[in-house]
Formats: sequence, C-alpha cells, structure tokens
Amino acid sequence: MHKIPVTVITGFLGAGKTTLVRHLLQNNENRRIAVLVNEFGEVGIDGELLKDCQICEEDTNPNENIIELNNGCLCCTVQEEFYPTMQQLLERRDSLDCMLIETSGLALPKPLVQAFRWPDIRNSATVDGVVTVVDCQALASGSLVGDLDALEAQRQADPNLEHETPIEELFEDQLACADLVLLTKTDLVQATELNKIKTWLCQELRPGVKVVSCHNGQISPDILLGFNAAVEDNLDTRPSHHDHEEEHDHDDDINSVQITLEQAYDPKILVKILTKLVQDNEIYRIKGFVHVANKPMRLVLQGVGDRFDYFYDRLWRDDESKQTRLVFIGRELNQQTIEQLVIQN
Repeated sequence: MHKIPVTVITGFLGAGKTTLVRHLLQNNENRRIAVLVNEFGEVGIDGELLKDCQICEEDTNPNENIIELNNGCLCCTVQEEFYPTMQQLLERRDSLDCMLIETSGLALPKPLVQAFRWPDIRNSATVDGVVTVVDCQALASGSLVGDLDALEAQRQADPNLEHETPIEELFEDQLACADLVLLTKTDLVQATELNKIKTWLCQELRPGVKVVSCHNGQISPDILLGFNAAVEDNLDTRPSHHDHEEEHDHDDDINSVQITLEQAYDPKILVKILTKLVQDNEIYRIKGFVHVANKPMRLVLQGVGDRFDYFYDRLWRDDESKQTRLVFIGRELNQQTIEQLVIQN
C-alpha cells in the first residue's frame, strides 16, 4: 500500500494560506485532495471558504474531503484532534491522491510533523513537504516581525535571541521547518524592499530552500506538491526553539472572539470601525463574512493589522441567514467589549 503524501501549509496570521489552498483545489489537475483546516476559534471561516470553492462534482460532499479542526491549535492538540481524524482519512486512502494540512497562524509545524512518526500514521502517510507562507508587506512594514534592519541588528548583538517575542519565535520555527517559502503580497512593496526581504529570508533558511513569489495564491500545483521530502525522517535538520521542551506553550494571552450580528454593513464604513478597533486593541487578525445591505452576495472580509481586503464570493443561499460573522484574533480580547464597539459604531 502506498503512503499518502501530505503537504503542510504553515505561515503567520493572514499570510494567505487559505487563498493558496483554495486556488490549489480549483486547479487540482484531477488530483483527489483531502484538506484539514486548523481554525483558531469556533467559527469556521477558512473551512467554509474552501467548501465553497465550487470544484466538487455534484455527487461529491465537500464535508468529506475538507475537515475543520477548531478546538485549539493543532500542534497542541495532536492526540485529541489530529490523530483520530487522520485515522479516519487513512481508512479511505485508496480514494485520495494527497492531503493538505492548513495550520492555524499560531501553530508550530514541528510537533505536527512529529506525529507522522507514530506507527499507525507512519505506515500510511508521509509529510511530502512543508510550505511556509510569508506576508511580504507585513514583513516590510514591521507590523508582525519588526523592522528588518532592527531585527538583523538584534540578531548580530544577541545570537541567543533571548529577548525575542513568542511571535518572532513562531515565525522562525515556521521558516526553519520549510521546504519552500511562498512570499505573498509582493506587489505591495517597492522592488528594493522586496530584494532586501528575499535576501534576508534566504539567510534564515536551510541551504536549498527556495523563496518563490506568489500572487493571490496563484501557483502551479507542481511547485507545491511532490517534494518527496519525508520530513518526519529528517527533523533534526529543522531546529526549533522548542526542541528541548517536553511541552510548548504559546502565549496564554492570545485568544479569539467571535461575534454574529444581524445588521448589514457598508464595507467601507465597517473597515473604518475595524481599523479603529485595531488601533485601540492588540488585534492580529480579523476575518469573516459580512451582510451588505441590498446585496444578494456574501462579502468575505480579511484583515491583518490595519490592512483590510474584501470581496464577494457567492450568493447567499436560501437556507442560511444573512448575518455578519467575524472572528478576531489577538491578545486579551474581550468579546463583549468588541461586540459593543462594532454595534455602537
């Protein structure tokens, strides 16, 4: 029996992982692909976007091949969440050509890959490769990682990196585990800054790991699939900040809140409200669906820091309520406070 090749898609909040997976599903070149999506929070925004790709045949149920795990960060819930789900998928591996795992933006890739050493999984699946998605504009602006020049100066002065934040450690771990780095939103930075970012990334990566620019997730499946890396067999070459810890802890103050509102919004006005929220609170990511007045289509909204994108993805179905559903990911967020601010404004 052949082993199912599994590609792990990792990357920071809002880097473009779901957009990448969605494009891959829509351009699967007849590959039968199963997707595991690790949401951070209870509202399955990313999973629902993937299920609405409209690429499944009429007799195919997208819920069978696109599975959401939203009871916590996947690298922290491997035994409780990932293991039983993988067992179910591997029971029908003859009907699959490959699998994708889209981790949450808070997940460490290495603990997940280590699970593929377990006998029940090792005999049936292998990690074909780890793809790390990096937001070029965010990196250039310093909103997630810090100013590039300042960060490099810090590295030179402190090789042990004792003063870096948990988010910076997470970013480094995602790069260290990568077989390929996809650099998104490169069209939003100047050419000189782009070259500086690429040079810096190459210095951070293992020899041979390439950095490839990717616009709106549009990249050939042949680039993303088929690394044949058997990552679980060479984890020693992929160092992590948590290698010597029995268990790892993410920042306990990072949480998510979800709000569901019946009212409709003008997209531009809503973005102004959310921008003010980001300025007054430590919010890393906002994503969700918006009910726009007098519009028959659902609006998808995604925000990282004070940058927001939105687009209409499909018509509202007759069997669903036209609601505004938003997920906020950040530090010490209070659901009631956020909900009141969004409603009152």
